[in-house]
Amino acid sequence: MPIETEAQFTEVYRAHYEDLLRFVRRRAHPMNVDDIVGETFLAAWRRRSELPEDPRPWLFRTARNAMLNANRGMRRRSALVVHIQQSSEPGARHATADMTAEVENRLDLGAAWQELAPADQEVLALHVWEELSARDAAKVLGCTRAAYAMRLTRAKRRLAARLTAGTAVRPALATAR
Repeated sequence: MPIETEAQFTEVYRAHYEDLLRFVRRRAHPMNVDDIVGETFLAAWRRRSELPEDPRPWLFRTARNAMLNANRGMRRRSALVVHIQQSSEPGARHATADMTAEVENRLDLGAAWQELAPADQEVLALHVWEELSARDAAKVLGCTRAAYAMRLTRAKRRLAARLTAGTAVRPALATAR
């Protein structure tokens, strides 16, 4: 069913919007629902000449793929938080460590990470996760090594300030390489 006009696309949109919205609401985080539905219809618009006669299954598959992509992104962000937490601990973990405290520390760090500005997250990610030298990270950000070092120092301070005073977790506050 190639769609050739905006009116035809609007008809498909109206016919399937509610079904797609329900489909996504049952599967995705509430904060992502509108973005996934919008992304799905954007993909449909871009591929309007290739849509099948019954576009409903195609829309559901496209929405499912968008949800999988969103979940992968969330897992990457979570992995980064865990990596930061693990790289910041001096020495090895003891088998008798209090798991409740560890979970609380990770939640505190995760919450503190989410409060950071995206620019601070990027600077810290280049340092901790990507393990780039200050020179290489500066190239990635398009700034001087000195500017990168200053941004990294400030980002570390802001992250440390967001962590509760009683938290045993300390972010990797080593100097920039």
